[in-house]
Amino acid sequence: MKFFIDTANLAQIKEANDLGILDGVTTNPSLMAKEGIKGKEAILQHYKTICELVDGDISAEVVSTDFEGMVAEGKVLAAIHPNIVVKVPMIKEGIKAIKWFTDNGIRTNCTLIFSAGQAILAAKAGAAYVSPFIGRIDDSGWEGTELIAQLSNIFSIQGFKTEILAASIRNPNHIIKCAELGAHVCTCPLDSILGLLKHPLTDIGLAKFLEDAKKTA
Repeated sequence: MKFFIDTANLAQIKEANDLGILDGVTTNPSLMAKEGIKGKEAILQHYKTICELVDGDISAEVVSTDFEGMVAEGKVLAAIHPNIVVKVPMIKEGIKAIKWFTDNGIRTNCTLIFSAGQAILAAKAGAAYVSPFIGRIDDSGWEGTELIAQLSNIFSIQGFKTEILAASIRNPNHIIKCAELGAHVCTCPLDSILGLLKHPLTDIGLAKFLEDAKKTA
């Protein structure tokens, strides 16, 4: 399973990349706003900087909701760097845009997926990735990881090449569960990635080893 970090914060991206396990980055308008990135040129430059930091797919999201607007924005985003994947919302016009991008050699990530039906449409249109938001599904009272299992089964049966990108990851257990259920990618905050490092028995064991090492000095 590939690891993407879900942020526009350059320091966090660099920290995750320095671990040696980072495969890509996902962003969205909310994450850009959180970093205080404003204006078209500043946003495009920020994407370029991220592409220079990480050798992997970088999802850059359109903000238009009409076909023509998404295509126009997507062209500009895709021109930034070969690793850019245009992020498109799961709406009717978005499916049309994904098909256009696919036919014109531009890879896409269909975002805001909450059902198998939505994911099937995006895969049929040729999306490189579909992003089911498992944390938000949990918030609605359902089990978000069940959608990952369902999509993994459907995509395997149907032979879809689209990758399942588990999004809205809230904790390290989400990552483990998504890996177990067949997600191709997970995108998550740095805290969730670093959380995989932690176990109390590791801390206890290391403390014991260091204590014993002093006796051999």
